[in-house]
Amino acid sequence: MGTLFWAELKREWILLRRYAAEAISGVIGLVIVFYGLFLSARYVAGPNLPLGDRLDTIVVGYVLWSLVLFILGDIAGSLQREAQTGTLEQVLLSPYRMSSLFLIRAIANLTIQLLLNLGILLAIMGLTGSRLTLAPAALLPLLTVLLGAYGLALGMGSAALLVKRVQQILGITQFLLLFLLTVPIETWAGPAQFLGLLLPMTPGAGLLRAILARGESLDWLQWAIALINGGFYFGLGLLVFRWAERLAKRQGKLAGY
Repeated sequence: MGTLFWAELKREWILLRRYAAEAISGVIGLVIVFYGLFLSARYVAGPNLPLGDRLDTIVVGYVLWSLVLFILGDIAGSLQREAQTGTLEQVLLSPYRMSSLFLIRAIANLTIQLLLNLGILLAIMGLTGSRLTLAPAALLPLLTVLLGAYGLALGMGSAALLVKRVQQILGITQFLLLFLLTVPIETWAGPAQFLGLLLPMTPGAGLLRAILARGESLDWLQWAIALINGGFYFGLGLLVFRWAERLAKRQGKLAGY
């Protein structure tokens, strides 16, 4: 697996260097969209209305949303490209399982994408005046969010294996993700709070907002809940992907597009 990871990481680094303009334009586009929304909110609220830590909370949610969007479309997009170019069956001839191969490829992509998202975060902080607490403890809840995100990505990859084109599904899903990652569900009370803990990635996103936006220390009990949440959705996504892989093979859908 180590050899596969380094090979995929080298491949993604070569692609980044050769198509650097595309990556840079993506970063600039995301920053411009958020800054436009920020200026609009400032105009509506008025210049004298302080936003406090709400701005920091929104920044955390937006950057997290952009990262999860990339993860969600990565596996499905890679499968669609392999199927469209007719190389999907060649990938199956490798000594690695399909789920392992595409997951390792996605993790290699994530290594580079994290650097790009860090650039997005720093640019937004510089433009809006947001002051986040960049504590190392934030890596633990980020891990739980990534687990849940890869679980959803594997589920989306399952759809790509069977129906090939999932752009419209991804378009609908991105608005649901915006709700999950930007709404402060941790402030809900009663039955709604329990529901918030069951939704994918929401416990980890809440912990990230608490640490980065409000400067709180890591709540280990909440982190354990977030880890269970992320592990559950990752395991579920892996099971669904392997089921879709077997079904696609039985129905002969790997060669067609």
